[in-house]
Amino acid sequence: MTTTSPPGAAAQPTRVPEPRPRPSDPEPAQSAARRALLRAIGRSLLTFLGTLVTVVVIWWGAIVLLDLSSYVAKSPLDVVQFLFTEPDAAENRAVVMDALGITLNHAFIGFVTGLVAAVVGAVLFVLFRPVEQTLMPVAMLLRSVPLIAMAPVIIMIFGRGVATVAVIGGIVVVFPALVNVVAGLKAAPPALHDVVEVYGGSSWAMVRKVSIPAAMPSLFASIRISVPGAITGALLAEWLATGDGLGGTINRAASQVQFDLLWAGVVVVTLAALALYALAQVVENLVLAQLGMLRPGR
Repeated sequence: MTTTSPPGAAAQPTRVPEPRPRPSDPEPAQSAARRALLRAIGRSLLTFLGTLVTVVVIWWGAIVLLDLSSYVAKSPLDVVQFLFTEPDAAENRAVVMDALGITLNHAFIGFVTGLVAAVVGAVLFVLFRPVEQTLMPVAMLLRSVPLIAMAPVIIMIFGRGVATVAVIGGIVVVFPALVNVVAGLKAAPPALHDVVEVYGGSSWAMVRKVSIPAAMPSLFASIRISVPGAITGALLAEWLATGDGLGGTINRAASQVQFDLLWAGVVVVTLAALALYALAQVVENLVLAQLGMLRPGR
């Protein structure tokens, strides 16, 4: 039924309906996250280059300021000549790079061993508090003992093979990683724990759904710390036990007065540690960006 306005009544203005608010476009947010990720990766690479330049400047400056003998102290130019411009440069590179490959393999074994042990131990500590109260003081006590003092016992028990490399490298990695991961697992908001508990979730479900995701930044911080630590553990195992890799090469070069080879080995393993640290930082930024955990300014 159509209704009409009474005669003489003023015409009502026609009201145009307001447009409904459109849902926010996710594209700007994705673009901002992508830019933040690229900035984080760029900062990681710039940090790597800055560290490299700083090390070279300090190295060269120390030789000049302390007036060290060129027979013992080799400059960056000496190392470059030894590896690239001397007549035997190809053979020198082959010796150093073959040893580096062995050391990186040993470092990977120690890294995986120590990190897995740290993550498993941290989860057990969070699930079973008496285990943490019992074993954490023991772990800290073992951490205070110099590894070089424990090495003879480790070698006697495990021999001079890969098992000793795994144990020595794992010991270097496990303790700082364990402390970081435990702190990360305990950093989850208590309100989220309450939600899982209200819905009847078990302690393992609470750790899996709340604690582990919240600990991802701490886990990646542990990985960054563990990468150079694993290389240190590999060098120590090679020096004390296996006799191969860059640890054994540097040890033999020092005893045979081959200072060019010694410095080249030190420089190459240092560059490898810096590069792997930068790579770990880039991977951390990528993963945390995917999880939405990349902090501004990283």
